[in-house]
Amino acid sequence: MLYLRVLMFCLPMALFSTGLSAQVASIAFGAVKADPSQPVEVTADTLDVNQADGSARFVGNVVIIQGVMRLSANNVLVIYKQDESGKTGVERLEATGSVILVNGPDAAEAEKAEYTIDSGTIVMTGNVLLSQATGTLTSNRLVVDLTSGTASLSGRVKTILNGGEN
Repeated sequence: MLYLRVLMFCLPMALFSTGLSAQVASIAFGAVKADPSQPVEVTADTLDVNQADGSARFVGNVVIIQGVMRLSANNVLVIYKQDESGKTGVERLEATGSVILVNGPDAAEAEKAEYTIDSGTIVMTGNVLLSQATGTLTSNRLVVDLTSGTASLSGRVKTILNGGEN
């Protein structure tokens, strides 16, 4: 009887935890690993600089290019950092509105993206659509590691698998 109670308690816990882990998918992203130490080129319709908080906002048809990686959006907020020696650099980019990330043959779309330069990580959120040669996936969140050329999707991951031809 005790075993039955333990089984009844543990079985739902095991099923629940399995369901959560099933919502994460790891895949390759980009044909070539990107180098986050390369210069970042930004073009846009307008630029507003805020000296008080050390940020710059690019607005309208924003295109960011870094090596083989290309990111476009309606708006991009650039947040700067300053190291101990006083040297200034880009800490991260926050893109909003029709965000598209392209690296080699792979492309992803989302409502928002945050690119942390030093780690080479881009986190895309909001109606994520990932297109690759092997198919299309959707999710709530996509994390791309540009240095390793990998990505992981989480939060209601969905894809359509086609059967092979006979």
